[in-house]
Amino acid sequence: MNANDTPSPAAAEAALPATMIAWRQSRYGGPDAMAAETVPVPTPRRDEVLVRFTAASINSGDVHIMRGDPRLVRLFFGLRRPRVRGRGIDLVGTIVARGDGVDGFAPGQRVVAGWRDTLAEYVAVPASRLSLLPDAVDPVTAAALPVAGNTAVTVLDACEVAAGSRVLVVGAGGGVGTLTVQLAADRGAEVWATCGARAEEVLRGLGAARTFDYRAVAVADLPADHFDAVVDIAGETPLAVLRERLRAGGAVGLVGGEGGRVLGPIPRILRSMFARRGGRRFRPVTASTKADVTAGLLDLAAAGRLTPVIAATFPLTRAGEALAAVDAGRTVGKVVVTRD
Repeated sequence: MNANDTPSPAAAEAALPATMIAWRQSRYGGPDAMAAETVPVPTPRRDEVLVRFTAASINSGDVHIMRGDPRLVRLFFGLRRPRVRGRGIDLVGTIVARGDGVDGFAPGQRVVAGWRDTLAEYVAVPASRLSLLPDAVDPVTAAALPVAGNTAVTVLDACEVAAGSRVLVVGAGGGVGTLTVQLAADRGAEVWATCGARAEEVLRGLGAARTFDYRAVAVADLPADHFDAVVDIAGETPLAVLRERLRAGGAVGLVGGEGGRVLGPIPRILRSMFARRGGRRFRPVTASTKADVTAGLLDLAAAGRLTPVIAATFPLTRAGEALAAVDAGRTVGKVVVTRD
């Protein structure tokens, strides 16, 4: 077989092991609720492919589901315990088998996806969720892009950020924030960012024109009527203060925020629906992934225009430590889990 050949689905399936290691939880809780378990390798169903794990990144959504916090999460993911016991939303790997009805993807291809239960040696993923991994992009870089990158693109589009825009990113030090700063600067916007002191130099290197340590400079201290868009990732600044930073016709993109123990950021989002004044509006954004958006992010990375900040990497055998690092809330950029 030459380097350009790929094995047939039957040959790939014949070589698969019967069991694999996957990270699972049987109760809500902190990282100690997660454990590596030996489970059967899944069989891809119709319109699915089976992907052998290469890398995945950890997102704040993984931590929220792991802890069942806010309590509202449990209405959707299980009242007493998670219905989907595995964590992980991003995935990079190699197709090793495919189910019926899959066209356009074949065993041997390297792919990127946003899905679920990805902290496992093999993951069954709908083909509609896949984007091909360009040769010029390494797996760790690619793993940082699906959820965080899609969120950044969505909020910048919602706020109509373009060349000449002036943008304030509040809470810019994490995975979504560092990508939002880069993507806004790549569009030709002037980017200001608030963050922890450790992230300031990093963000300036990513294209931020000005950075502010949030412990020393509050959002309310920044100029009023000054920004075409405010992207709020921290979720702690009063809505009125965010709105006052905007020029007439500007928009605030609400990406996240912890909020209360029960409803989380939902009350704040609902209040934002009635907080529009003087043409200044709010645009709540939820994290989701689209294969075409992920493909565009991969193209930017291949061209050297987008470089995710990687705070740390952990092997799959230590994925619990990766979850703990994100749970602690002090990372600058993304935490990535790789194949051992």
